[in-house]
Formats: sequence, C-alpha cells, structure tokens
Amino acid sequence: MTEISETADIPLVDTGPDLATLFARHHQRLLRIAFLLCGDDRVAEDLVADAFAKAYRHLARGRVADPGAYLRRAVVNGWKRQLGRRIRDRERARRLRGDGAPAFEDASVERDRVLAALAGLPVRQRAVVVLRFLDDLSEADTAAALGISPGAVKTHAHRALTRLRTTLQEDDR
Repeated sequence: MTEISETADIPLVDTGPDLATLFARHHQRLLRIAFLLCGDDRVAEDLVADAFAKAYRHLARGRVADPGAYLRRAVVNGWKRQLGRRIRDRERARRLRGDGAPAFEDASVERDRVLAALAGLPVRQRAVVVLRFLDDLSEADTAAALGISPGAVKTHAHRALTRLRTTLQEDDR
C-alpha cells in the first residue's frame, strides 16, 4: 500500500504571489468596480470571485506582471460576457414589476438617482466612467482594461459626463 505524504499538496517551487494577500489588497476595489458596472451586489460578488478563480492559475505560475490590473481586466471581461443576459433579465424584471421601483430600496434617493443615471448610459460609456473616474485609472489604463484606444476613452468619457449632467439636472427640476 502506498503511503501519501502530508506534504503532497505543497508545491516544491515558488508559486508566485500569495492569493490571500492579493485578495485582501484588491477584493474591495474589484467589488466596487464590478458593482458599478453591473449594479447588482450578487452579480458583482460572482464577477470578482470568478476573476480570482480564473486568474489563480496564471498568478500562481508567475505569468502576471501586475496582478491588480490583471484582476481588474478579468472583472471587466466577465462583466462584458454577462452583460447581454443581465440587461435582458433586468428589463424583464422591470416590466414584470411595472412600478419602476428602485432596485436598492434601502439606498438613499441620491444614490438611486446616480445609479439610475449611470445605468442609463450606453455600455461602453458606463465602463469608461466607472474605470476612469470611480476607480481613478489613467486614460491609458482604462483603454487597456477595455481594449479600446485612449482617444476612444476620451470620447466616451466626454459623452458620458455630458449625458450624466443632463440627466441629473433634469431630475433636479
């Protein structure tokens, strides 16, 4: 009978950054990004968990130069993959509710207004606003995270901010 060593699961080589450290360092920021992109706490948690799970293999092998950027990109890519289905589900739920009730009943009115205005933006504009202004990324980093040019980031940001200003000012009237 072969005896299994207690250390059989411990790798013999350096596996790169400690996942617990990366999780502690990046989890809250990634959750905020994911929430602002999708507008749903549970979906945001799933996006972040999927990003860590999918990134672990690459992180453990030392293939990632900047784990924070890698994880952020994984969250954005996960959101993009789920976006079509999530938008259809949200619209279907809104039609079924019929009353236009806010999704965050315990949230403040101001938060609801801003989230509604953000949700009203086209997908690319919303992603640019979240990454560029709410996660404080540079234009180049935002472009890299979304796979677009820095010029496109500027254009989307300008259009999004103009639309947000208009929407929020109309709500104040």
